[in-house]
Amino acid sequence: MGLPLTTDQPDRSVAPAGRTLARNFFVARLGSLLAFAPLGVWTVAHLWHQLAAYDSPQAWEIAVTGHVNVATTALVFVLVLGPLLWHTVWGIVRMFRSRPAPLQGGFSNLRYLVQRLSAVGLLLFLGAHLYLAWFEPRFLHGRPEPFAQISREMRFHTPTLIVYVLGVLGIAYHLANGLWSFTTMGWGVTVSKSGIKWMERVSILLFLALLAIGFAAVYALYRGGEAYGAA
Repeated sequence: MGLPLTTDQPDRSVAPAGRTLARNFFVARLGSLLAFAPLGVWTVAHLWHQLAAYDSPQAWEIAVTGHVNVATTALVFVLVLGPLLWHTVWGIVRMFRSRPAPLQGGFSNLRYLVQRLSAVGLLLFLGAHLYLAWFEPRFLHGRPEPFAQISREMRFHTPTLIVYVLGVLGIAYHLANGLWSFTTMGWGVTVSKSGIKWMERVSILLFLALLAIGFAAVYALYRGGEAYGAA
């Protein structure tokens, strides 16, 4: 009987699994990072700019829909819609791969479930908002959305008002809870029990602040619509 054949070649069977793990780790970190910056930062700024409606319709149009040139429009497209698309695809994949048990896993799983429900609601809200407030006026009518149009809809079309109120609620919760998961589970910025508790308080304050800004913006648009009358 001959001696068994041997080889000095290393076993590469674990390499594909290692590469898959590294790729998943990178995709997850990039997905959460893009949601925080620039997407989350831009969203907060966008909500804040809506408050210009308290000054005048012209101030709102300059702050919200005004772009100096084509380059600024393209920059917004790259910095906002690109990360939004990436985060959306990443989030949908995560939803199908994870199966939380909210009735058995306590408050953490319940919060996770609400985060995913808010993500679905925001996906529908942002899709409609981007089409009606950005794509249709700019690409079909050749102009930015006028203040009169959105404020009149907000004032005299109750479903629009309800959708925006729910949209603000979803944005506030999704961003605030996302900040908590980004700093704790995502990137491990805070890992101690005290740090996690501290970030919980910060996320609650952020939720309340975003809610206040968003609802104030909705009211400003609602109030401004009175001057234009029903369509």
